[in-house]
Amino acid sequence: MIRFENSGPEYAPDALLAVAVLVGVWLLVTVGRYVRADRGTRVSMRQALRVRWGWVRLAQMAGLTVTDKTPGLLAQITAQKDGPAPAPRVLTPRIKVKPDPFGVIVQARTLPKVGLEEYQKSARFLADAWRCTRVSVLPDGPGRVVIRGVRSDPLTTPTTHRPTGLPPVDLTRWELGIDEYAAQVCVSLANVPGVTVAGVPGAGKTSGVNKFVCDFAPSSSVQIVTADGKVSRASEGDYADLVKRMFAFCGDDLDEANALFKRLVELRKRRSATIRDVLGVKNMWHVGPSPEWPLTVLIIDEAHTFFREYKGSDATTKRLAALTAENARLVEDLVKKGRSVGILVILISQKTTGDAIPTFIRDVCPIGLSFAQKTVEAAVAALGDDIRNWPDASPVTLQDPAYVGVAVMAMQGRPGYTRIRTPYVSDADAARVAEATSHLTADPDLCLDALLASTGRTTAPRPSLTKYS
Repeated sequence: MIRFENSGPEYAPDALLAVAVLVGVWLLVTVGRYVRADRGTRVSMRQALRVRWGWVRLAQMAGLTVTDKTPGLLAQITAQKDGPAPAPRVLTPRIKVKPDPFGVIVQARTLPKVGLEEYQKSARFLADAWRCTRVSVLPDGPGRVVIRGVRSDPLTTPTTHRPTGLPPVDLTRWELGIDEYAAQVCVSLANVPGVTVAGVPGAGKTSGVNKFVCDFAPSSSVQIVTADGKVSRASEGDYADLVKRMFAFCGDDLDEANALFKRLVELRKRRSATIRDVLGVKNMWHVGPSPEWPLTVLIIDEAHTFFREYKGSDATTKRLAALTAENARLVEDLVKKGRSVGILVILISQKTTGDAIPTFIRDVCPIGLSFAQKTVEAAVAALGDDIRNWPDASPVTLQDPAYVGVAVMAMQGRPGYTRIRTPYVSDADAARVAEATSHLTADPDLCLDALLASTGRTTAPRPSLTKYS
């Protein structure tokens, strides 16, 4: 017969040694992470320890616990028939805490009578207890919530973005930056005909668009064209480093801009006439952009230059008025009819009031961003009248230099408006990406000609767009 009397004492030293090794490895890994972390993350790691250690007591004081009067299984088994009833149990939600440079992310379970609403009501108390600037509570799936506590304000912390030079995995995903809780903010470009970007000079408009160009430049399925109303030549303005990745560029010359818009409208018409035969769908976004049918992005910076109303009776003024009126009509065509064939228009202006961007263009653009504004009227023009109901999120409050690069927008699925810190992309990085990806630049008209030829269809050759320098 096998005897086990001495098995416990015999293996006890080995078990203790194994436990000691595991604890030592855990401590070594934890210390290593702490040493490698930046200063902000180290503070957050210490904060995360305090959150874990004090959670049971804090949850009871915040009303986030539940008293369960039903005894557990073990208590039912061990209870004596004539003995006292088992004491009620106090149930505390289980949590997982993760630190980052700005604060902590707490994933918590819900309990009966302790759900999303109860956590949200306790958010201000949790912020004080955890020494956070603000705390948000959002659903995280059935039976779970995520509590975000930020110790330092992400909106006033400047961030930089170094483009990888790699093609984006998802061409419908535009990563704008981080919100006031340091969560990544992205918008979908699928089926989006237009984007408006507003803000006073130096607020960060062009920098935000530069990031867009640098992120999408490594993809041959995206082609970019720009009309910049601030300059006469590309070398004079903000796009001097990026023009190599643009298949066309024009400055503030109204005749050149008019010719550019006409060519893009012609491209829109050709795509509309051939999309079913070539792609087999009515909407390009059902199959996505490709090098043969690229997403064509028209950036119109200082858009008011091309749309302003000229008033006067002399011949020159009348001619300019006719040009700007036709420009508005052409861009309206692109915004209202270009979505399904893969044309996106990004309009940038200091104010997006009706005199800067005609309302029949502006109001069709589903995505609107506004950096700092001086007046409520300008904020309303950029974001809609509902911004009056959210004064704390208004871009009028972003005039402090600390908020350069911060924009406001309405996000689908979120109440109110979201404030976003957009990262800065250096001129050197922009030039590097444009130089490395310049070979991917192609005229979408010529791409369409080649695609039609490969499918056996004949088409009249189209002259390529002139690339102004």
